[in-house]
Amino acid sequence: MKTLFVLIGPTGVGKTELSLSIAEMLGCDIVSADSRQMYADLKIGTAAPTSKELARVRHHFVGQLALTDYYSAARYEEEAMECLSKLFTQNDYALLTGGSMMYVDAVCKGIDDIPTVDTETRSFMMERYEKEGLETLCAELRLLDPEYYRTVDLKNPKRVIHALEICHMTGRTYTSYRTQTCKERPFRIVKIGLRREREELYERINRRVEVMMEQGLLEEVKSVLPYRHLNSLNTVGYKELFMYLDGEWTLDFAIEKIKQNSRIYSRKQMTWFKRDTEIHWFHPDETERIIHFVETQK
Repeated sequence: MKTLFVLIGPTGVGKTELSLSIAEMLGCDIVSADSRQMYADLKIGTAAPTSKELARVRHHFVGQLALTDYYSAARYEEEAMECLSKLFTQNDYALLTGGSMMYVDAVCKGIDDIPTVDTETRSFMMERYEKEGLETLCAELRLLDPEYYRTVDLKNPKRVIHALEICHMTGRTYTSYRTQTCKERPFRIVKIGLRREREELYERINRRVEVMMEQGLLEEVKSVLPYRHLNSLNTVGYKELFMYLDGEWTLDFAIEKIKQNSRIYSRKQMTWFKRDTEIHWFHPDETERIIHFVETQK
């Protein structure tokens, strides 16, 4: 039976080194499930694998997109399943790793078959968002799809806009497409979760941000400044430094906000992962125990 090992955990927990060790032990490729590492120009701020790490194990879905490319979890599901199909003709094992919850679920469970939004509708809704603001769009969503309005994060423009795009384009509610049925997969899935005590994780996240700054994160942010309006840059590490470059914040304050927002994101990730009863949890330092567990699942 072909087996997909899935290594997940919050940002900064220590997935990268362990993923390389597991992949080397299995002699398999790594399939990334990180929605931001897919962009070629966001290496430092997304902690993308280094050239040395990429040389150790072949990776897929790292650094292949331009900032202007539109990408979605639905497209990722389709392309990742295609990739895994090819990998399983060469090997009995593959390793999926990353912290993008939707992307992990897209492969493990499948996501709803929601229509792809056409360019015209996307442009129309983005223009409205820029002119009318999020509050107006939320009010419209409440009218068009009250059920989704009650559950969506109303402070997340991407989610609100996407739901309205579907409503406008199809004449149906976004909710009507969300069946949330789990799809059958032609391979076995073994999930390994990494977690640390909150204080320990927060210390690692804070240090990680400092290292990114030392590596040149500010210069990377300056290089992508002309594209700041794109969704690909609506992400922690970039939006805070845009505020500094605008003169709104001091550099020290922007760095503290990156740390704070990274910690908040790690909590969201853990809340999402904790709902999954199929995950086998370990501390990242338990390398031998994790490798032994992988061996027993082969």
